[in-house]
Amino acid sequence: MTFCTLAVPAPAQAATGPGTVTVEELRLDGAAPKEILARSGFDDVAPEFTRELQGVRSYGAAQRLVSREGTRLWRRAVDRVQGRGPAGGDLSRDDDRPLYWARLGLTRELRLWQPEFGLTNAARTALIDRLEQTSRGQQSVDYPEGKEFKRILVTGFDPFTLDSDIRISNPSGATALALDGTWIRTADGQLARIETVTFPVRWQDFADGAVERALTPVLPKVDAFTTVSQGRVGRIDVERFNGAWRGGFPDNDNASSTGQVPVADPATQPQWTRTTLPYQSIVAADTGRFPVYDHTDVTEIPAGATAPVDRPDGPTPGSAARAGGGGDYLSNEIAYRATLLRDRLGLTIAGGHVHTPVLEFGPGNTDPDTGAVTDPQFVRNRLDIVAQMRAIVAVAAG
Repeated sequence: MTFCTLAVPAPAQAATGPGTVTVEELRLDGAAPKEILARSGFDDVAPEFTRELQGVRSYGAAQRLVSREGTRLWRRAVDRVQGRGPAGGDLSRDDDRPLYWARLGLTRELRLWQPEFGLTNAARTALIDRLEQTSRGQQSVDYPEGKEFKRILVTGFDPFTLDSDIRISNPSGATALALDGTWIRTADGQLARIETVTFPVRWQDFADGAVERALTPVLPKVDAFTTVSQGRVGRIDVERFNGAWRGGFPDNDNASSTGQVPVADPATQPQWTRTTLPYQSIVAADTGRFPVYDHTDVTEIPAGATAPVDRPDGPTPGSAARAGGGGDYLSNEIAYRATLLRDRLGLTIAGGHVHTPVLEFGPGNTDPDTGAVTDPQFVRNRLDIVAQMRAIVAVAAG
């Protein structure tokens, strides 16, 4: 998730009304998504789901099908990235994009499905929500029993700014797929189990409580958590401060939202939350080729003032947030929501946000209209980012 404002070309537009597809789903008809699905072997996901839907005769059966196929898609994507089973094509195994585009194929089928038993808008929405949760690993977090190891949660995001370049991959999503269900040795030498989930790049899902719904049952069980998104070019940032403000940059449905981050009990909502990750240790550790920074910049309206100002060393007392270290987009918001939830639950665990470098294509492959969907440097960059994030998580939980 980038932290700054980007120039975006004219956005795709979706029709409105019952049974119509979303802006995100419309992009499935592009050449790049079709190629990514075909070259990964995930082009069979939506057709198989459609055939299964044709045999559904009740809403209960639809719920069971959606849960099963959503979970299956998440597990298939994790297994592919982690090298289990056939690769299913010639696209690099570490790629997060097959999951993203395959999921959209399923939600589009659900949105257009017209079963004989009838389906209210609310019931259809509930099915889509169930598919979103299961296919993002949000219903699959499962730490083994025992006190001899630590428990870590890592979150990632979908690709975004797709109207700028529909080929885009998100290293935070790739990190989530690569780390889910894995074991690491933390900086203090203790064994740790990592579980991961991903989130959509959509303002409304966050306003509807998607983050809190997924994390509330999990955070009390873990020793550390790290929300992750894509940030600046060529660097990694441990974000010190998170702000309670939405800046309005368009999301994956080309929707905007500006104003206070909407959370439960806004009367007790702080303007700022802060990381409890061991940022000094993370910055000092040799985790990989990208430089790592303790990032403290914010934008605030100082107490008694009306105009926003940039602060390089964090917020001043009584100020109103206009951007956290992670900006004013959904990366800042997931960091704000997760750390606010940590504090409201009274947890003293390490938790905060890490911004990965921007995942860049190789030289000569920068034109989104004529460029290839992958190249050797693109793959190497993603592998290096994921490896460095694994090392950072080990330090963070140590």
